[in-house]
Amino acid sequence: MTASRGSAARPPDAAVTIGATWADAPYPVLVVDRHGGLVRINEAARLLLHDAECGDRLDERAPSWLSDAHRQMSDDLPRTAGAGPLTGRINGRFFEAHPTSAGDGEVVWWLIDDTDRRLAETALSDTQTRSAVLAEVSDALLSTLNVPRCMEVAASMAARHLAEAAVLVAPPRGSRHLVTYARPGGPVDQTTRKIDVRDVPGLSEALQGFPPVPARWIDPAGLPDWVIPDGFAGPVGSVIVTPLPGHGVPAGALILLRSSTDCAFSEGEEVFARLFAARAGAALSAARLYAEQATITATLMNDLLPPTLTTVHGVDYAGGYRSAEDHERVGGDFYDVHPGADPSAETLVVLGDVAGKGLDAAVLTGKIRNTLHALQPLAGDHQHVLNLLNGALLSSRHTRFATLVLASVRRRGGRALLRLTSAGHLPPLIVRADGTVEEAATRGTLVGALPSVTAHTVTAVLAPGDTCLLYTDGITEARGGPLGDELFGELRLKRVLAECAGLPAEAVVERVQMLAAQWLAGKRHDDMATVAIGAPKYGPLTLVNGRADGPDTRRQQ
Repeated sequence: MTASRGSAARPPDAAVTIGATWADAPYPVLVVDRHGGLVRINEAARLLLHDAECGDRLDERAPSWLSDAHRQMSDDLPRTAGAGPLTGRINGRFFEAHPTSAGDGEVVWWLIDDTDRRLAETALSDTQTRSAVLAEVSDALLSTLNVPRCMEVAASMAARHLAEAAVLVAPPRGSRHLVTYARPGGPVDQTTRKIDVRDVPGLSEALQGFPPVPARWIDPAGLPDWVIPDGFAGPVGSVIVTPLPGHGVPAGALILLRSSTDCAFSEGEEVFARLFAARAGAALSAARLYAEQATITATLMNDLLPPTLTTVHGVDYAGGYRSAEDHERVGGDFYDVHPGADPSAETLVVLGDVAGKGLDAAVLTGKIRNTLHALQPLAGDHQHVLNLLNGALLSSRHTRFATLVLASVRRRGGRALLRLTSAGHLPPLIVRADGTVEEAATRGTLVGALPSVTAHTVTAVLAPGDTCLLYTDGITEARGGPLGDELFGELRLKRVLAECAGLPAEAVVERVQMLAAQWLAGKRHDDMATVAIGAPKYGPLTLVNGRADGPDTRRQQ
C-alpha cells in the first residue's frame, strides 16, 4: 500500500511505511526484524550505512548504540515501543533514532540528522558562556583603578578562562617592561624586567597596537625562556599573542599559552581572546589615565595647599586650614609667609578669602599667591601692592573677587613690629599676654572688583607672649551650637583668644580651629583659615664665654 501525502512522520505500522513515499523519504529509514536483520532500507539509509542492503545485519552496518538499542527493544518490545528517541553519532554526525513498531517483532527506525541543531545549541551556549565571561571580566577589571592590580586581575582571568598560562606585558618604561604571569589556580607573579620583545613573534607589533599574528604562524618552540611562567606543565604547544587596545595608545600585549598535551587554539578561541583583550585593554587604559591624572592633580594640589609655618627671624608663625568639603584638600581660603632677605628685613604675611569654594576658587588663590610672591620686594608699601594685585585680577579672565589682609613683620629686640592692612577683610585680633584682646583698626575695600583699592594701614607692637591672629570668616560664620543655628561669632572668638593668653602661636591656632570644628558638630561650613603671629616669651640664647647671656635668657633662668 502506498502512503498518502498526508501521512504522519511516524507511520503506525509497516504497511504505511512501505511504499514510494517511504522509500523517497529525505531522511534514513530502516525496517529491522527481531533478530537484527535489515528487512527494508531506503536510499538515504543505504548511503548513510555504506551501501547497506536488505538481508544485512544491523550490528554489522550500524553503530553499536543503534544495534544495542534495537536488541533491547526487541527483547522488551511492549514496554519500550513508546520510549523517546535515542541519540548517537553516525559517520561523524549526530542522529536521533525514533523507533516505531511494525508488527511481527519488526521495528521501523527513523533516523533524523540532529547535527545542525546541536551545533547551533553549542554555538549559542558558547556565546552565552563567553558573554558571561566578558561581563565578569569587565566587572572585575573596572573594580580597580590601580594599574598593577588591574594587570594581575586581567592575567589571572585570562589564565582561568582562555589558556593554561597567561603573560601580560605592559608598555615599556625606558628599556624595561612590567610583566605579569598567571596560571589557573596558581599565584600571580609580577616583575619588572629587561626583555627583547622581538624574540616573540608578533609581540613587538602587539605592543604598538597592530593586529595580532595568527596563532598558527607562531612556532611555540622558538619562545624565549622569560615567556614561560614557573610551574608551566610541559612544552608549549600553542600560542596566542594579541594586543591590548587602549584609548588611543596601546595598553600592552597578552600572551596565551597551551601545552602540547592540550588542544591548539581554535579560530573561535582566537576571536574570543581578542574580545577579552579589548576589555582588558580598555580597563588598563582607564587605570593608567586615572593614575596619570591623579599624579598631575597631586602635583598641582601641592602647589595650592597652604604652607607649613614655623619660626622666621625670631618670630613664631603658625597656620591652620580646613576646606569646606572634607573630601577636598583646597578651597578659597589661603595664607602665605614670605620671609625678608635678612633678619632685619620685613616678613610679608598674607591671609585671604576668594569668593566661592572648591577647586575653582583654589585656582584663583594660586594666582593671587603667585602674584603676591612676585610683589614681595614692594611690600614696604601695602597700598601699592594691593593696587598692583587688583589690576592683575581685573585683567584676568576670572570674575571672582577676594578679600585679604597683609601683615609686614620685623623683630626688634624681644618685640615684633607689625604693619597691618585689610582689603575688605576682617581686622586682625591681638591677644596680649595678660588676656586682653584688641582689634586692629584697619579697613579697606576688596580686591578684584573695583577699579582701585582703598585701604588703611595700622601699626602694632607685639610684646613677648603677645599673639596676632589673622582669620577668615569661615571661623566667625561657623553655624552650629546647641540648636545648630547660631554663629560662632567675633565675641566668642575673642573670648577663646583671651583664654589663649601666653600660649605659643601653634597652640592658639589649634585651639581656635578645634573649638570652631566642635561648634559645627559635623554641619556644612565654609573654608576656614587662621594664621597666628607670635612674639616668643623668650628670645634665642646668646652664648658668651660658654654661658647664656642677654636679657631674654636671664628670664629663662
